[in-house]
Amino acid sequence: MSQKRSIFEDVETSARTAPQGGMIDARPRGARRAIRAWLMVLFALVVVMIAVGGATRLTDSGLSITEWRPVTGALPPLSQADWQVEFDKYRQIPQYELVNKGMTLDDFKFIYWWEWGHRQLGRLIGLVWAAGFVGFWASGRIPAGWRGRLLGLGALGGLQGAIGWWMVSSGLDGQMTSVASYRLATHLGLAFVILGLIAWYAFQLSRPEADLLQARRLAEPRLFRLSTGLMHFAFLQILLGALVAGIDAGRDYIGWPTMGGEWIPDAIWDAELGWRNFFENPALVQFIHRMAGYLLLIFGVIAWARGRRSAHAATRVAFGWMGAMLLGQVVLGIVTVIHAAPLELGLAHQLGAVILFVLILRARHLARYPIVQSIRGKN
Repeated sequence: MSQKRSIFEDVETSARTAPQGGMIDARPRGARRAIRAWLMVLFALVVVMIAVGGATRLTDSGLSITEWRPVTGALPPLSQADWQVEFDKYRQIPQYELVNKGMTLDDFKFIYWWEWGHRQLGRLIGLVWAAGFVGFWASGRIPAGWRGRLLGLGALGGLQGAIGWWMVSSGLDGQMTSVASYRLATHLGLAFVILGLIAWYAFQLSRPEADLLQARRLAEPRLFRLSTGLMHFAFLQILLGALVAGIDAGRDYIGWPTMGGEWIPDAIWDAELGWRNFFENPALVQFIHRMAGYLLLIFGVIAWARGRRSAHAATRVAFGWMGAMLLGQVVLGIVTVIHAAPLELGLAHQLGAVILFVLILRARHLARYPIVQSIRGKN
C-alpha cells in the first residue's frame, strides 16, 4: 500500500529535476559585465589622456621630446648628463630658437615632463587594452560578435600613436614653432573617436543582449537621426576647437560678443595665405569656431525639445542633461575666450567637450534602445 505524500513533495521533486533554462547565457552575461568594467577603465584613461594632451599643448610642451622611441623612450633621463643630451636635442629645433632661446635646463625639464607623461599614458593605455583583450580572448569570454570590435579599439590606439608622432614631427623643422594645427585636429579627433566607441560599447554591454533586441522595437528613429546629426556636428566643433588651440587663436581675439571690438575682424582673410587661412589665420579660425558654436547650440535646443516629447522617461532625462551641458559648454567657452584661454579654463573647456560628447552619445543610445518603463513607473 502506497504511502500518502504531500502535494508539496511532488512540486519540490519537479523543481529539483526540471531542466535549468538560460544556462547558455550565464557566461556571456558575466563576460559582458567584466568587459564593460575593463572598457570603463580604458575610458577613464583616455579622458585623462585628452586632458594631459590639452595641458601639453597649452604649455607648449609637445615638442620637448624630439624622437619617437616607443620602447626605450619609456625611461626618462636618469642623470644630469642624460638631461643635457635631451636639452641639446631640443635646442636644435625652431621652437627653441624662435620662442624659448635662452631657457634654462630647469625650464626645459618642466615642459619635458608634460610630454613624457603624455606619452607614458599612451603606453599605459596600450598595455591595459592588450592585457584585457588577451585575457578575455584566451579564456573564451568574449561574447559572439565582439572580438572584432575590441580588436578594432587596439588597432585605433596603435594608429593614434603613429599619428601622435606625425603631429610632433611637423614642428621639428622649417620655421614651425608648434605642431601643425590640422595634425593636432586629426590627433584629437581620433582620440574622440576612440572615446566615443568605448562609451558606446559600454552602453551596449550595460544591458543584456535580449533586452537590447526588445528595446529596439520601441526605438524612436527620428530622434535617433536627430541625435546622430548632433553627434556629428559636435565632433566637427571639437575639430574646430583643436584648430583654435593649435594656433593659439583663443588668445589673439578676446572679448564677447565681438572679437577684439569687431563683429567681423578685418584680418579675417589674408590673401597671401589663400586656403591656409582656414588653418593658420587666427581671426578666421576663431570666427568659424564661434559661429559653429552658436549653430550647435541651436541644433542642440531643437534636439532637446524633441527629446522632451519622448515616451520614455530615461530618454527624456538623457536629453535634458545633454541640453544643460551644451548650454554650460557654450558659457564656459565664452568665459575662456574672454580671459584669453588660460591653462585652467582651457582644460575645463576641453573636458567639457568630453562630457558633452558622451552625454550626446548616451541620449542617442537611449533613442535607439529606450528603457521601457512599467505601468507602476519603475524601470
